[in-house]
Amino acid sequence: MNPFTLPDFYTPHPARLNPHHGYARVHSTAWALRMGMLGELGVDGKPIWDAERLDRMDYALLCAYTHPDCDAEALALLTEWYIWVFYFDDWFLAEYKYTGNRAEATRYLARLELFMAEPGCPAPEPETPSEAGLADCWARTVPVMSPGWRQRMRRSTHNLMVESLWELDNIARDRVANPVEYIEMRRRVGGAPWSANLVEFACGAEVPGRFAAERPLRVLCETFSDAVHLRNDLFSYEREVRVEGENANMVLVLERFLDLPTQAAAELTNDMLTSRLKQFENTASVEVPQLFVEHAATPAEQLAVARYTGALQDWQSGGHEWHLRSSRYMNSGVDRGPTGLGSAAARLAPGLRIQLEQHVPPPRMPGPLPVRGLVMPYPVSMNPQVALARADGPTWAAAVGLLDPRLGWTAETVAAADFAGLMAMLDPGADAAALILRTRWCTWGTYADDLATRVFRVEPVSGRDQLRRLPLQLSDSPPAPLTALEHGLAALWRDTAAGCDEAGRERLRMALIELFEGWECVLENEIRHRLPDPVDYLEQRRLTSGGPLFCALDALCSPEIAADPRISEISDSSIVRQLQNSAHDYAALVNDLYSYQKEIEYDEEIHNLVYLTQSFLGCSRERAADIVVDLANERLTQFELVARERLPEFFADHELPGEVRAALLGHVDRLRDHMAGNLHWHTSTGRYSEQALRASRPRPVIAGPLGPFVSVLADRAGRRIRECGPPRPAWPPPRDADVAGTPRVARG
Repeated sequence: MNPFTLPDFYTPHPARLNPHHGYARVHSTAWALRMGMLGELGVDGKPIWDAERLDRMDYALLCAYTHPDCDAEALALLTEWYIWVFYFDDWFLAEYKYTGNRAEATRYLARLELFMAEPGCPAPEPETPSEAGLADCWARTVPVMSPGWRQRMRRSTHNLMVESLWELDNIARDRVANPVEYIEMRRRVGGAPWSANLVEFACGAEVPGRFAAERPLRVLCETFSDAVHLRNDLFSYEREVRVEGENANMVLVLERFLDLPTQAAAELTNDMLTSRLKQFENTASVEVPQLFVEHAATPAEQLAVARYTGALQDWQSGGHEWHLRSSRYMNSGVDRGPTGLGSAAARLAPGLRIQLEQHVPPPRMPGPLPVRGLVMPYPVSMNPQVALARADGPTWAAAVGLLDPRLGWTAETVAAADFAGLMAMLDPGADAAALILRTRWCTWGTYADDLATRVFRVEPVSGRDQLRRLPLQLSDSPPAPLTALEHGLAALWRDTAAGCDEAGRERLRMALIELFEGWECVLENEIRHRLPDPVDYLEQRRLTSGGPLFCALDALCSPEIAADPRISEISDSSIVRQLQNSAHDYAALVNDLYSYQKEIEYDEEIHNLVYLTQSFLGCSRERAADIVVDLANERLTQFELVARERLPEFFADHELPGEVRAALLGHVDRLRDHMAGNLHWHTSTGRYSEQALRASRPRPVIAGPLGPFVSVLADRAGRRIRECGPPRPAWPPPRDADVAGTPRVARG
């Protein structure tokens, strides 16, 4: 009996079948036999695969559905890639996951990477079917692809192999991941980013190199990947969880985290899948065209991205159809749904609830939000230089023009917020100059956040222009600052960059660029009254809460790491990323809990995880707050697990010298200070008290022509918005007046 009934899936695009399916099946079966994959025995003495099992799983059908337009030879090669990756997964399961032999698994994975060499470079002689399959597929694919693609493919193949150790560790500990960790790690170990790389090969259209790292293309790949993995989790739950004893499955994750019955967890997993597909569609239809305009994309570049986007959609549809047919998964008795003319509405219907809730926010309940149950095992330390930073804060804010009573920014409110106290707890060991500089960064970033809430939402054209002008200040010859926000950034960049080497300046610059991009994404959602997808929100929140910026500033205090030639490998390692992301997520979730009344009741924002949880789960704000508290605590538990148990393994695996180990342990201690100090500040600051909120919330500020908040370049467009009013969204219906009391201008 199936553990649950499969839900109704949102399938906006019908699947198509490649006519070369038969050729690919015959060719790939012979290839698997030639590579030695059929009949190899596992540690239990039984064949991992045989010809009958390979035929039943029918990976040629998978590739024929997911790549419907490529020719016969390309389809055969793609099928062999997928046979290799599924064989590797099953072989690794039998060889290492069941036995728990982590040391041998680490050595094997390190050797496997040697078979992804650059053209013309030697590779070792294969000794196993997994090595032979990877070497053969790699050699036949890479000659026709660019160096940029080869680098991306090598990285995604590395991730799906090496992150298998994460699954191995969780199985050994009988540990089920928290939802945020699961999404993040499944993206690396699940293989869908690897599939997205092969999509470029299949459709004959590589992502243009200058766009590959831009947010819209990253989000296309991430949403594609998450949807592929969540769909697979639904179909594979019975085999993975009930039969094989694995615990990396979102249905199981939600069962444990939310204490749900299996059917309810499956339905919620399907809601997440639908939400990620909707995010994909939003990115393709809104953000990608904006990217083309901003970067003056050539027709060839636009065509390549369009073909890539369409091929990802084909993969989603085809992957769903294959899951319905493959013997590998739970699909007996499933209704495949209507096909043909008139069936589109039935395929789209399961997505209507998610689409509706993105534009219909839940009610905004007044009053403070109770916060109960947050765990904090670390002590709070206060930097002894805090008095100097407190004295400097209002003075510096006034000097660069940040004080403006119309925004609620006065010397008194800055002092009451106590940004210096926050930074003194986050970095208790900093000297006076470093603490003052960090306090100024915190003050400036919070001012920017309030500016976006009070001004940019009212004047979106001006807001976009201002955010896009900020990177101009991060250069050796910046233009003259035009606004208080630019004056503050110019001063901070000058004072911080002066003490950095070139690598440090570049790290800081990239962290700030990510921050500005995150602010712009928040602004776009606020303008469109669109509740963000929960996964996208969490990943953007990590940026907008300043996580990468804090890491860049921390790195300036660790020259011993920066001097090590392996710094890029270390800083990009999964272990360090998990530590940083879990710590910064904890801090961001604490802020969402304590700032709820300010953001939701007083500022009418939508970017708050408590509020989004209310919407996504249809629950009360108190229940949503309890869920966010649980999630924050789980991220803290994950941080401590990685620091206590996995970091020593990382040191041994990479054979790091003592000084680098000490520096990384120091970074862990700073992250602990970050979480402890952040929580303590939120419980004591005057920024979120109800009395302060009432006193500092006059009507939204609308700057006049050439006003203090917008640049000259945006004033003409901003004046047009002020005179005519912003475009009205199609949903929800516009109100006669907004809640804050500013009347809307009637449109003729």
